Amino acid sequence: MNLERFSSLESPAVHTVCEGGRSLLPKQVISNERIVVLQAQLGEWDNLNHLLVCLKTKQAAVVDPFDGNYWHEVCVNNGWNLTEIWLTHSHWDHTKGVKSLKSMLGGSVTVRSHAFERQRGWKEPVDEEWTHKANSNIGLRLGELTFEAHCTPGHTPGHTTFVGEGVIISGDCLFLGRCGRTDLFGGDPALQRETLRYLRGVMHQLPSTHLVLPGHQYELENGETPTTMPLETVLATNEALLAVDDDDLWSSLPFLAFDDSMAEKARRQRAKGE
Repeated sequence: MNLERFSSLESPAVHTVCEGGRSLLPKQVISNERIVVLQAQLGEWDNLNHLLVCLKTKQAAVVDPFDGNYWHEVCVNNGWNLTEIWLTHSHWDHTKGVKSLKSMLGGSVTVRSHAFERQRGWKEPVDEEWTHKANSNIGLRLGELTFEAHCTPGHTPGHTTFVGEGVIISGDCLFLGRCGRTDLFGGDPALQRETLRYLRGVMHQLPSTHLVLPGHQYELENGETPTTMPLETVLATNEALLAVDDDDLWSSLPFLAFDDSMAEKARRQRAKGE
């Protein structure tokens, strides 16, 4: 894999090379004097990975790395120092690249996740575990950049949403047209509903131009498949957010649970625990 070095920030071009319909180079979704935000779709589950770069210090954080080698090469080719790994949650498709990054970078990179993820039986090592309560936040820094880590349970017990510097990285809590499923082990539809009410309140306090960056790309009702969306559009059109205040609408949402092998595995895990 030979990932091209990004051109100067004055260039608006998005550097992409496609192979089998997949982008081999990350998409530049934000670029200003403070920050570069890159997005890449990796893996067979259409995972959207995100890299945050503080331009002043050249420090970088990757959120939910699916492919550690990929992001290591992006940072090396651009002279960025990958110092942080932030996890929205602990499902394998959001953590697959952590081990390879730790193997390559050792103690120079810090893995951070919420401690509540242990409730779903996750046992992988983490350098720092957040412990703030559900529907609250703590501050994070990346060089001279500031973010908030919001504990947003429902998809998993310790799911975390990252907000700051013009982006909302929502993982599997909130997609562009809907929200994540709640029927996997550790998921809870009541918590998800409470979380979406909380997150909606947080988002209403942000500039409408903030970009929502979800953990997966899914088709919208109009057939489009965007990977980013302005906050004002998400607030106005997201099916889950529009349903949280109506019992009938919420209970009728078709994407909170699915009859598939993953749901069956979750049922067996819950039965074993009981």
